[in-house]
Amino acid sequence: SSLTEKHGFKAFLIGGYVRDLLLNRTSKDIDIVVEGSGIAFAEKVSKALKASEVKVFKNFGTAMVKTSKWEIEFVGARKESYSRNSRKPIVEDGTLQDDQKRRDFTINALSIDLSKSNFGEIHDPFNGIEDLKNQLIKTPLEPQITYSDDPLRMLRAIRFASQLNFKIEKESFE
Repeated sequence: SSLTEKHGFKAFLIGGYVRDLLLNRTSKDIDIVVEGSGIAFAEKVSKALKASEVKVFKNFGTAMVKTSKWEIEFVGARKESYSRNSRKPIVEDGTLQDDQKRRDFTINALSIDLSKSNFGEIHDPFNGIEDLKNQLIKTPLEPQITYSDDPLRMLRAIRFASQLNFKIEKESFE
């Protein structure tokens, strides 16, 4: 949290790491979404952790920092829109809320604030915690929107239901 304050970043743990943390499952993959440049924040974190390198994937606007214990991926918060003819999104800078809307399932849209003033606060705009309790896989937006953005998400629903022993919510299944 001191890095977010010192360098003016707003950063949040997001996705599968948060889900697994709430389910008491171990995970070595950490995703951090940053309002601003995920790559710039990754470079600051890498120096602070004395990590050997930052792998930058400019085409995706992401960066990866590996330590002996963790693989941390950083991405700038973004909005995505898709054309009918392509799975490749049109990406724009966005807010945490924009980024959470583009997630595949409510249980993967959970985030934890890393800022000093709100450290540890959970952001749960789609009732993902309730879906975790009810062992339910559910899309954050209308299923048709979520799946048409990326049809692979239908297979991910099956994978998560199988791995976590959850059920797929009726509308998300249909």
